[in-house]
Amino acid sequence: MNPVLLDSTLRDGAQAEGISFSVDDKIKIALALDELGIGVIEAGNPGSNPKDLEFFSRARSLGLKNSKLAAFGSTRRKNVDCSEDKSLKSILDAGVPIAVFFGKTWSFHATEILQASLEENLTMIKDTAAYFSSFGKEVIFDAEHFFDGCKADKPYAMACLKAAMEGGAKTLVLCDTNGGALPHEVQAIVKEVVDLFDATIGIHCHNDCGMAEANTVMAALAGCSHFQGTFTGFGERCGNASIASVIANLQLKLGIECVSPEKLGLLTQTARVISDLANIKLSERQPYVGRSAFAHKGGMHIDAVVKEPMSYEHTDPELVGNTRKLLTSEVAGKSAILSKIKRICPHLSKESPETEAVLNRIKELEHQGYQFEAAEGTIELVIRKQLGKYKPLFTLEKFRITGEKPYSLGSSAYAMMKITVDGKTEMSAAEGVGPVHALDLALRKALEVFYPQISKLRLTDYKVRVMDSKTATASKVRVLIETTDGIESWATVGVSEDIIEASWTALVDSMEYKLIKDIENRFKAYL
Repeated sequence: MNPVLLDSTLRDGAQAEGISFSVDDKIKIALALDELGIGVIEAGNPGSNPKDLEFFSRARSLGLKNSKLAAFGSTRRKNVDCSEDKSLKSILDAGVPIAVFFGKTWSFHATEILQASLEENLTMIKDTAAYFSSFGKEVIFDAEHFFDGCKADKPYAMACLKAAMEGGAKTLVLCDTNGGALPHEVQAIVKEVVDLFDATIGIHCHNDCGMAEANTVMAALAGCSHFQGTFTGFGERCGNASIASVIANLQLKLGIECVSPEKLGLLTQTARVISDLANIKLSERQPYVGRSAFAHKGGMHIDAVVKEPMSYEHTDPELVGNTRKLLTSEVAGKSAILSKIKRICPHLSKESPETEAVLNRIKELEHQGYQFEAAEGTIELVIRKQLGKYKPLFTLEKFRITGEKPYSLGSSAYAMMKITVDGKTEMSAAEGVGPVHALDLALRKALEVFYPQISKLRLTDYKVRVMDSKTATASKVRVLIETTDGIESWATVGVSEDIIEASWTALVDSMEYKLIKDIENRFKAYL
């Protein structure tokens, strides 16, 4: 089998609720997919919007090394010759080597939605494939609603595939458009198609039953060699098969090489780049590439994984560019804590009294409402403080926050601050959209005088969790902040009955974590 991957993030993924790519976003995603080694990038429907037209115009100079671009559209319209159909012409004008078009293969859709006769629909499919073939395009036919079509009228669904093939389509893609097929159905139908047609057979699955990746695997086992999806699975309704999961499952579980082995390690990085460009948070529990995909919390699990990773991991996270996480919590046990302690004090062991002291301190803080699973930055600072390996990098003398109305004017809060670093005092003031924003800006402004690298930091997430709603507005809150310097990301946490104080604690930890890391890196470079 010579598998071909078609990634539709830029087309089907763009149809997901809340997703809107700029042209620059689409170009960056295309380059990331090309770097990974995706065979075909379905880059959009040039007949549907000016944005896709601009992308294809600019894409000609991208110089892709591994990927071919494909333009997408539908069959010709009813009673319109292909040469007169503007949508088909726009696909030709896109100037890409591959034309992908979809056609109705469910008789219900042909007659009731398209309002064409069954024979007319077949002609439209054949004509469209022949039209693109006549211009030397590689033609891929997406058989829309194929599995529903087979259940309703299998001979007709098969006739649609035959029409596309007679017109010149070399790849016939069976689409579970409604996402309602189950794995055993997909396997049986795909096998039948593979046996009947001398063509490349592909699969395109939606996730409305949570079966998109499973159905894709079953299609591979039944003989498919062309696989479609969106990279992290977002798309219409519940989304598409995740290409990231498809690659990992086929390559690591079935031995079907989708990308070169040395590129497989780019899987996690690519997923995160695409999620950032889509302005959506990559699911932490996304198989293979999510931050929690190889995260262990239970003490017994962690102890076993430290001894033998395969005890609780189905594959090596490094193969897909991810990392193992040993989460710190009151149920984690000493093994999880020890791995973090050893980064700071390598000589300590599980039996060391310092290890016990750190674990007790963590349990005490969690009892107060702290939660360290997603706050690696704060847990490192807690360990440093408990082991006497912490020195404050600045001291807060005082701060004051004021607010005003109307909020509609933009800035609604002001912060004034005074800090001390090595005996030198700095005062700053800032206005922001709310008190926490103003506090953050004022702290950065003051610290940048002493630590210029602070200017590179930005908050990527800010979450507030009410710990005990029974005490109403006096409830204790937990604030989680995620920060990045453009290269690495980390999270910190603060807890208090005062949301400003909780936010301040998390903000200070985020700054100190960065500064301590920079100091250590400079020291290592010096050595």
